[in-house]
Amino acid sequence: MNYTLHQLKIFLEISQSKSITKTAEKLYLTQPAVSIQLKNLQDQFSIPLTEVVGRKLYVTDFGMEIADAAKKIIEEVEAINFKTLSYNGKLSGKLRISVASTGKYVMPYFLSDFMNEHNGVELIMDVTNKTKVVRSIELNEVDFALVSVLPKKLNVETLELMQNQLFLVGGKGLKLKKGPSKKNLFEDIPLIFREEGSATRNAMESFISNNSLPVRKKIELTSNEAVKQAVVAGLGFSIMPLIGIKNELQNQQLQIIPVKGLPINTLWRLIWLKTKKLSPTAIAYLEFLTNRKAEIIKDRFDWINEY
Repeated sequence: MNYTLHQLKIFLEISQSKSITKTAEKLYLTQPAVSIQLKNLQDQFSIPLTEVVGRKLYVTDFGMEIADAAKKIIEEVEAINFKTLSYNGKLSGKLRISVASTGKYVMPYFLSDFMNEHNGVELIMDVTNKTKVVRSIELNEVDFALVSVLPKKLNVETLELMQNQLFLVGGKGLKLKKGPSKKNLFEDIPLIFREEGSATRNAMESFISNNSLPVRKKIELTSNEAVKQAVVAGLGFSIMPLIGIKNELQNQQLQIIPVKGLPINTLWRLIWLKTKKLSPTAIAYLEFLTNRKAEIIKDRFDWINEY
C-alpha cells in the first residue's frame, strides 16, 4: 500500500459529498484532479471503493470503512501538528463556528484579535441561514454557533455578545406620504423578505402578524446582501438588521423609516451544546470573548448608538 494523506483527504470528502464536483469545489481542486486521485487510491485496493449507478456516484460498504479509517488517520495527523505547536508554547487546534447569515457583519470582529494572537489556530466558519446553523449544532459539527434567536429544542450554553436591532428601511428615493399610518405604509409599498428559515424573516413575519398589517406584495430573496441591494434599487422596503447597513446609511443610499414598534431588539449569542466537550482552543476562545467583548463592542460597534 502506498496511498497518500492527500488521497485520503480527497476520498473522505467524496464519501461525505457523494460527488466529484462538490469535492473539487470544497477542496479548491479541478474535477480531473479529484478523479485522478480517486483512481490512484482505488488502484491500491482489489475491492471497489465507489460505484456509479446511472449518473450518480455511490460509496460502497468497503469504501465507507476506508473513509472511516481515513478520518481517524487525518485527525491523528492533525493532532500531531497541533501538539507540535503546543510544545512550542502556541495555542493550536481547529475552531469551528457556524454563523447565521447576518452574523457575518458581527462575528469577524470577535475573531480577528484572537486569530492574530494565536497563529496555530485554524478557523473554519460557515455562514448560512438559521435553520442550517441550528442543524450544525445539533449534529455536533461545530464548536459554536452565532444566532439571534435561541433554538427551542436544543439544550445549549450561551454567551451574549451584543444587541441586534432590526429597522424598517427604504431606498433614498422612496417618497412617503407625510405621517402615513403603519397600515397604509405596508399596503402601499412592496415588502422584501428573506428566504424561509431566516431569523430575520421570522422576526418580520412576527411583527406583521402581531400588528395585523396588510402586505400588498411580497418579494423573496435568498441573502441579506440581495435584500439590501433590492431596497437600495427601489424595489421595495424591508425590515433589516442595523448591523448590516452601516455603509448604506452613511452614504445615504438607505433611510430608516420610523414605525411604532420598531426596532425589533434581539441579542447576538454564541451558543454550544451543554453536552459538548470543548477543546482547549474552544475554551480559550470563550475566555477571550468573556474578557474582551466589551472592548470589541466599544471599538468596533460604537457607531450603532447613533441610531
